[in-house]
Amino acid sequence: MSSDGNKKQFWKRNAAKVPGSIQHVYGAQHPPFDPLLHANLIKAGNKPPPATPGKPKKATTFQEFESITSDAWDVGDDDDELLAMAAQNLNIEVVMETANKVIENHSKQQERRRQDDTTEPGQGEEDAQEEVAAEEVEEEEEDEYLRVEEVEAISPDASFASQGSPYADSRLVKSHSEAPIGSPRDAAGERAGLHKQRSLPHRPPVIPLVARMADQNTSGTPAMTEREASRLDKFKQLLAGPNTDLEELRKLSWSGIPRQVRPIAWKLLSGYLPANAERRESVLQRKRQEYFGFIQQYYDSRNDEHHQDTYRQIHIDIPRMNPENLVLQPKVTEIFERILFIWAIRHPASGYVQGINDLVTPFFVVFVFEYIEEEVENFDVSSLQEEALRNIEADSFWCMSKLLDGIQDNYTFAQPGIQRKVKALEELVSRIDESVHRHMQQYEVEYLQFAFRWMNNLLMRELPLRCTIRLWDTYQAEPEGFSHFHLYVCAAFLVRWRKEILEERDFQGLMILLQNLPTMHWGNEEVSVLLAEAYRLKFAFADAPNHYKR
Repeated sequence: MSSDGNKKQFWKRNAAKVPGSIQHVYGAQHPPFDPLLHANLIKAGNKPPPATPGKPKKATTFQEFESITSDAWDVGDDDDELLAMAAQNLNIEVVMETANKVIENHSKQQERRRQDDTTEPGQGEEDAQEEVAAEEVEEEEEDEYLRVEEVEAISPDASFASQGSPYADSRLVKSHSEAPIGSPRDAAGERAGLHKQRSLPHRPPVIPLVARMADQNTSGTPAMTEREASRLDKFKQLLAGPNTDLEELRKLSWSGIPRQVRPIAWKLLSGYLPANAERRESVLQRKRQEYFGFIQQYYDSRNDEHHQDTYRQIHIDIPRMNPENLVLQPKVTEIFERILFIWAIRHPASGYVQGINDLVTPFFVVFVFEYIEEEVENFDVSSLQEEALRNIEADSFWCMSKLLDGIQDNYTFAQPGIQRKVKALEELVSRIDESVHRHMQQYEVEYLQFAFRWMNNLLMRELPLRCTIRLWDTYQAEPEGFSHFHLYVCAAFLVRWRKEILEERDFQGLMILLQNLPTMHWGNEEVSVLLAEAYRLKFAFADAPNHYKR
């Protein structure tokens, strides 16, 4: 950023190595918009006047800087070249002619179908033969066009269109439902689309709404996509080695961990298990024995005068946790009470503080997945064998302890860690979205009034449990994820609701919104976008203090 020449490259340095980068999402209903390609399709023959060359204006604010680096999360330079080639080499006449032929042929087919009821069987067969012949001729023309497309390296927009339908531009068709179903052209279009899709890197599939609602990584086991199966294989290969490469594991885990390997991945990323595979079993046995030694030593003192207030508060807080179907099971309540009480006794500097209780749940749920396949919320935990329950309890305690070691100043007297982070959040939001910041100032909403809970509970009260588990995949993969990266996630989370915030016109409405944000139906897709935006903010602000200056 030291010179104007470097500005374009600021966001794109090592783009392939940046985790969580936003990439194009391709689906049957929402093709990605390419202004270069679509401008030519809409205004064929109308070339814009050449841009006047000149030195770009120097950005004076971060907002201006951000606006001139809108390509920050492109997949890579190769895509820019592909888009440019597509805009220059695409034969517009071929596109329009092919599309018009398809539409005309479709209209004829519709007319023939309406006449089927009134025609004789013999005549119907002749019509069908004519229709097949016409389709074969058109298929040859379509194949020739598709071959031209591939040679000219058409843009992702056109490759998307060829996947879902044979039309080069989906906007030329009134409705996707009008496309002929099951025709040979569809198969050709799908084959060409698949070929071109594989030629571009890291193109994520569209996650069906049902899969996102159930969250294929945390509850239920819908059929995995090809991409998910490939990711699972990479995890298994990495974890099967004699010494796990933790740096490589972090890179893989940043974008989410498959449910099947999440328990061991979390134990490794938290530092609970060693990277050396031969030592893991002995470490697990030693740590589990050590935890139950603490229980024998300390748990009977829960009713002593010095500890009864701590135990009473834990006993009160556990029924308030989510999901209720899980934590209200007597066996689970008993386990949580032991974990929290032993931690409080062993950490007298902070003791037990409300909010710590929520941090046990994700570890407990993930480690239960080692032993069950169904949804944990509706599972009777007491049906597990006693040895499995003891292992889950000890592992949850140690992993929660590792997490709290990095954020313990959040829970010491006066909770100074949270105070600093809320202040930093306010300053950050004032720089990235001044209108939201001023709107809350106008109605006298203090950040501490809503963001304290975000920091204290790590957004667990704002997101469904499935989203929290996905969020923690990245937190454990990110250096200082819980202590530092969480700040940028909170900033991205707040700005995510800017439209709803700006629509509220009084203090009460703003507070009700901020304490009850509509995330009930969120899934992995929404969390991934949130994390990518948080990483962008971190990349812009964490090592660039001048961005805070007006």
